[in-house]
Amino acid sequence: MTFDLARLRNVQTRSISPENFDGRKGGGGRATEGTGAACAAELGVGWKISPSVDIAAGSTFELASIDGAGVITHLWLTTHRDNWRSLVLRAYWDGANEPAVEVPLGDFFAQGWGQFAQVSSAMVAANPHGGFNSYWPMPFSDRARLTVENLADSSVTLYYQLTYETGDGNAGTGYFHAQFHRSNPLGRGQTHQILDGVEGRGHYVGTYLAWGVNSPGWWGEGEIKFYLDGDRDQADGAFPTICGTGTEDYFGGAWNFDVPGKGYTAYTTPYLGMPQVIAPDGLYRSQQRFGMYRWHVPDPIHFAEDLTVDIQALGWRPGHLYRALTDDLASTAFFYLDKPVAHRPQFASREDLEITGEPMEAMQ
Repeated sequence: MTFDLARLRNVQTRSISPENFDGRKGGGGRATEGTGAACAAELGVGWKISPSVDIAAGSTFELASIDGAGVITHLWLTTHRDNWRSLVLRAYWDGANEPAVEVPLGDFFAQGWGQFAQVSSAMVAANPHGGFNSYWPMPFSDRARLTVENLADSSVTLYYQLTYETGDGNAGTGYFHAQFHRSNPLGRGQTHQILDGVEGRGHYVGTYLAWGVNSPGWWGEGEIKFYLDGDRDQADGAFPTICGTGTEDYFGGAWNFDVPGKGYTAYTTPYLGMPQVIAPDGLYRSQQRFGMYRWHVPDPIHFAEDLTVDIQALGWRPGHLYRALTDDLASTAFFYLDKPVAHRPQFASREDLEITGEPMEAMQ
């Protein structure tokens, strides 16, 4: 993701926001109506007339539509935390009818539990109080279209700004994809599918995992496995080429994330972290919840034909034996592929996206 900042490049920078819906040159700050019009009544045009948009219940808003070749370099947005699971971000590349990105807004920015956690990583930054930033490069050759769907029963307000470059070729680049999947609860003895049967050439670049523990005790013995290029078609069974040694190991931690005297300890680094540890409150929140990310940016996982990724949920039972768990797992997989459309799971229903167990005052 690094390049020579001093090198002069023959590109143009453009930005789309509610103050410039199509990103045109010299098109910003011209609004005469918008969500800030009443506040700027004494100041007039050019004074924050249209800083945000309202998205009606059950409707889809087109965040951006860009013609020609380019690359999205930064996406910032914010909305109230009640909307982080009920707004769905989608991205379509080069005129495809199916999305390459289809993820709840919060999960895309490593905020899967509807409760803020600071994320200070290279690819995603979540800053107080819900300022979401993505630095995943998103190249396209002909067209880019991004939308946000509101699954809630009421209108929501969204602030956003999308920055992109045009004027440089994208030869040799893959299309950016992000897929969401939730197992709630995970079936006993089953593995959680992070990515299932994606075909083509590409590389896997990241995992975000929101993990809700449904039983007492340690929950992170499970291994993550990457099945590459025909691994699932072997004569003696499906065995992965890349096999991790435990959940906390994959996310860069060790020994149960347990610092003596402190217990579970949150951390956030450029490429991996567990920024969120939500403890039970003794009343409505009856279980522990965690948010973890691993960005394979210095170490992408390359595949030439196909890729499947899954993770086990394992704890302990008496006798120092593993116990398969039935936890609540919601994952987002990030990868680049040589095509704008990939096999993806059916997207979760509104009910299946819900975060239950919130304190009553937060639900009123």
